[in-house]
Amino acid sequence: MGQYRSRITPRASLATVGLWMRQEGIWEEVEQRVRVPQKQVKHSTQDKLLSALVTILAGGHGVVELDKRLRPDEGLQRAFGLNGCADQSGVSRTLSACNEETVAQMQEALKMIFRHASAAYRHIYEQGAYQVLDVDMTGLPCGDQGEKATKGYFAGRRGCRGRQLGRVLATNYGESVYEHLYTGTVQLEQSLKELVCGAEEVLELDAERCRQTIVRVDGGGGTDTDINWLQERGYRVLVKVKNWQRAVKLCQTVEQWEPDPHIAGRELGWVTKPHTYHQTTRQLGMRWPKGQDAWHYSVIVSDLDDETLCHLAGCLDKQSLSSQEQMRVMMRAYDMRGGGVETSLRGSKQGLGLASRNKRSFAAQQMLTLLAQLAYNIIAWVHQQLAKATALFCPYGILRMVRDVFQINGRVRLSLNGQILCIALSQAHGLAQPFQKALRLSLASNDCVLILRKM
Repeated sequence: MGQYRSRITPRASLATVGLWMRQEGIWEEVEQRVRVPQKQVKHSTQDKLLSALVTILAGGHGVVELDKRLRPDEGLQRAFGLNGCADQSGVSRTLSACNEETVAQMQEALKMIFRHASAAYRHIYEQGAYQVLDVDMTGLPCGDQGEKATKGYFAGRRGCRGRQLGRVLATNYGESVYEHLYTGTVQLEQSLKELVCGAEEVLELDAERCRQTIVRVDGGGGTDTDINWLQERGYRVLVKVKNWQRAVKLCQTVEQWEPDPHIAGRELGWVTKPHTYHQTTRQLGMRWPKGQDAWHYSVIVSDLDDETLCHLAGCLDKQSLSSQEQMRVMMRAYDMRGGGVETSLRGSKQGLGLASRNKRSFAAQQMLTLLAQLAYNIIAWVHQQLAKATALFCPYGILRMVRDVFQINGRVRLSLNGQILCIALSQAHGLAQPFQKALRLSLASNDCVLILRKM
């Protein structure tokens, strides 16, 4: 038997993900395309960016955590193809050296990685199945000295400065298609077109595929201009109207209000004199109590048929729906965005520390958000494999994947030249056996075995 050395690691399962990434050539696109204008001394700039990515996957909510999560762990480094690890200050300086050109190169690399690895890019439009794209923005508060950090809307933080991150999520697959960072004053009304066009380019949507794509947006992107623009490009829409005065006026034409069984106090009713858009739409009014004898009003606009709405809402499709059932299905289909893009943004903040890493340079902050986007998608792709093998992992979100699934301890066996021969997971860990069962075949081409052992 050949000589080898063994290294204990608290993240043997994450080392397995590193081998899978190398097998799929995911980081190769970054190595080939991204050039940081910084002199190389010991570690390449691409290796330092990879170190930042691994730290995010390991649960680090700041670059400073690299020194305790990755740098002492030789097995984890080798699994991701690193022959060593720079300290956190070196990685931070590399991020600060990024410029607009570097960010553009990284965006191009992520586009090619997405096309290679994602299920959303391989969506089969020809069979009549709709691609669902949820679009939303979230605030990233930061210090006053941050470049392009301005006062804006940050939930629960009045007078705060920061930036805004826009995301387009392929909801059926849980994959982030396109993300872009903006100043703190930009809201969805100003960014919707750019975000949708960015997703179009990544997914290579032509006119026919646009007609098989549903765009679901909250009130921030519900202006007349945005809705008409989406319909003119061929998209199907499910959007909340932004103009509250318009919503009040439209809801005054509702002839009968029905209680919503899903949310107490909310009532639904069809708008009998709908506003005219580029394509014919159905418009659903909703209201909920604001106080004694007063109501909040809002309107949902959709050009989807009942069958599509039932599918989107996860309801059983019937041959014919009553008017009340149509209202409930449309409302449910819109409410499902809360379990899509809103949940994904919350998962990125809780599990990946999206709002915890701040750089003064805007380009450096963009690079951090792009690395977090790649980490998000890597987790989504691993989760797809795990969920396909066992239903145990189906309800796991980003936080539980990072906190639980990627924290299975074990040993990494290395050859004398640093090649990984075996990864042994601690069989005492409750997730070790299903994880090993789901991913052991994925490592076959790496000449590495994934086993269970007592630790």
